Amino acid sequence: MRRFEPERHSRQAAELVEAAAGDALPAHHVVECFDCHPDDLSRCGESVLPAGRQTFASPAPGGVPTQFYQVTRSPNVHHVHLCRGQIPGRARGSMSGLETLLIKAKGAAKRGNADAARAIYQDVLERHPNNTRARAALKALDEPSGTSAQRRFDTLVAAYRDGNMGLAVREGEALARAFPHSHGVQNLYGAALLALGDNPRAETAFRAAIAADPSAHASGNNLAIALRRQGRDAEAEELYRDVIARAPTYADARYNLANLLEQTGRDEEAGYFFAQALAIDPSYVDAYYNLGNLNAKMGRREDAIACYEWTIHLRPEHADAINNMGGELLALDRVDRALDCFQKALEITPDNGKALVNRGKALVLMNRLPEAVASFRDALALAPSDASARLQALFEEAHMCDWRARGEYALTLGADVGAVQPFASLPFRDDPAHQHQRSCACAMHVFPARPANLPTPAPSRDGRIRVGYFSADFHNHATLYLMSGLFREHDRSRFEVHLYSYGPQREEDHHRAVLKGQVDTFTEIGGLTDEEVMRRARADNLDIAIDLKGYTRGTRMFGHRLAPVQVAHMGYPGTLGHACMDYFVADEIALPEGAEAHFSEAVVRLAGSYQANDNQRVIVPDTRARAGHGLPEQGFVFASFNHTYKISPAEWDIWMRLLSQVDGSVLWLLRSNQWAEANLRSEAEARGVDPARLVFAPSLPHAEHLGRLALADLFLDTFAVNAHTTASDALWAGLPVLTLAGRQFAARVAASLVTAAGIPELATTSAGDYEACALALAQHPERLAALRQRLSEERMSCALFDTPAYTRRFERALETMHQRHLDGDAPASFFVE
Repeated sequence: MRRFEPERHSRQAAELVEAAAGDALPAHHVVECFDCHPDDLSRCGESVLPAGRQTFASPAPGGVPTQFYQVTRSPNVHHVHLCRGQIPGRARGSMSGLETLLIKAKGAAKRGNADAARAIYQDVLERHPNNTRARAALKALDEPSGTSAQRRFDTLVAAYRDGNMGLAVREGEALARAFPHSHGVQNLYGAALLALGDNPRAETAFRAAIAADPSAHASGNNLAIALRRQGRDAEAEELYRDVIARAPTYADARYNLANLLEQTGRDEEAGYFFAQALAIDPSYVDAYYNLGNLNAKMGRREDAIACYEWTIHLRPEHADAINNMGGELLALDRVDRALDCFQKALEITPDNGKALVNRGKALVLMNRLPEAVASFRDALALAPSDASARLQALFEEAHMCDWRARGEYALTLGADVGAVQPFASLPFRDDPAHQHQRSCACAMHVFPARPANLPTPAPSRDGRIRVGYFSADFHNHATLYLMSGLFREHDRSRFEVHLYSYGPQREEDHHRAVLKGQVDTFTEIGGLTDEEVMRRARADNLDIAIDLKGYTRGTRMFGHRLAPVQVAHMGYPGTLGHACMDYFVADEIALPEGAEAHFSEAVVRLAGSYQANDNQRVIVPDTRARAGHGLPEQGFVFASFNHTYKISPAEWDIWMRLLSQVDGSVLWLLRSNQWAEANLRSEAEARGVDPARLVFAPSLPHAEHLGRLALADLFLDTFAVNAHTTASDALWAGLPVLTLAGRQFAARVAASLVTAAGIPELATTSAGDYEACALALAQHPERLAALRQRLSEERMSCALFDTPAYTRRFERALETMHQRHLDGDAPASFFVE
């Protein structure tokens, strides 16, 4: 979550303007003293905010360029264009009698008759509202005068400048009583009260300042801030808009209104007013920074980077902008540049926890896992309650099979429901209620507060249901291995199929080329913002949008409501915890009756298995002998090709006992990283097992990997997060999979798969049964041979690999969802035979 800079309190007195440029005042302060009308500002130099990245001449300190600016919006970026018109000259009325009135008022003031002078000046301003002499004289009439009063006013100014708000409030209170009509006193008194959090009294002071000088737009800006801090956003917004209407060259009110709009979910309009503030003041650092944050929030990464670059150009030591720019570069896979940003931010602010976490993320992508963990741990040392840093450290330690700190989860994260990545928490606790809490907490930070209203899609001309599938993995990836059969078998006479790819654009591979021929449209959306994706999906009149990634990547776009019906399928093994997702596809084993209590979505249970599979996946037979893979020719081969983060001491203890009891056996694992390999060898040795009995397999092309699986005897599954695609791979290759059915969805997937494959006896229900079954199969080869024979014979007819039958069930589910929507019924759980 990016930190937007707070509202800007305007500056007025010249000496305080100078202080504001330095370090004497808080970074975001109020209008401290007197203001000048825009007509009184001298032209200090031209300022242009270009669409490109040319340097520009900033106005002189304290000056405001006296040109009009026009702000326009495009779909991708807010551009600010200079209009060559000048601010209109002062309205000039007839001077006959005016000078006489001014002289008369001045004389009355000198004689000490302030009331008479005030009445004359007010009369002049009623006739000539833009007369600056009368306005300035009226202000001066109400300001503190005399040596004692001036000294107290100087004390008030100095106290505010020095941050001594207690003294400033005491002096301001005394002066406000003595000079109730002094705009400067009331405004600065209100500023001090605001700094101390006394918002109601600050409101009273600002209202008195406005009463003293209704044209002082800066006091209106400050009053709006006081109102916002009391939760009165609607009043504050109205006041900001009024100030903006009356002050064409006043940037702060536009900046503050932009912040209010962003915080109330009106991002497009917020961007417009940030850009207006920058048109008026191209050196407005906070406006650049917050516009960068807004663009980042909206998925406009390149535009966000450009804004951060301007921020850094104007303030080179702006560590937050440097860190945030690194975050956007990281999201665009520009890892080296991102890491440079995080290092620079840490040079400026060594205790920057966010930069430490981001540096860790970059190092993970560079496979520098020990350094990444160290960075996460450094962030945790600064903020021990940072659940996100703790979880990321534990997750990367899990990738390295470093289990020393694993107990931290039960002591900390287990009780803490922070907005951490739900996927990373899955391996540490098999608890569906806990995962639901995690997802709900994360959803509050991931999805927009209020999705845009969804127009009813136009009826399909040919009566087909328009279905859109969204994924980052429409290429040589596990998602496509599983889904390709469904896309091939879709009944295109009943369904119009659209695919939307938001992963990095890649060279065309065979899988992708075939896929494009199986669907109606294939659209690259990786460079679009969430709102642009929404507009594209709605332009395609989708009836149903299907999320194939969930919390693994990119699900935020579904918070904008891409279609009337939205479905979570295949990607993330759990609930998203948000109302934007209507349905979750499951089956009776992966999500048994009653478990939907831990899901925010309505649950659709398919007969057989929830998981799509392709019954035409190619297997390249491995012609090498076992020895070619480092395996024994005669010994029993236990295999587990799960990712290393899924392995815990619970599984490892059992696996090592199996190796100890089955002579000549080995454990065949997928090679992940050098640290995991070293740690697993060490953990084996600690349990009395020769590390040489661990064999690590390199990655291979998918069809070749399927071929080598036949060399193993039994696949051993992990517990809290089962094998998903990896289990289907093994079963398709004829390798039996032994699993333990846990509690959360991720821990029950393999039980669903082996049941649908026709070998339900390999879905055990306790760790003891799991170990006993594995040992029995290893010691009784005839039983294992029977299982393999059954897999071979039923492979093409079992529910798991009957792709046409699966597709028809899935299509009936889509038709039911669509019909419920057409009937005006809310999403509800149902079962499809």
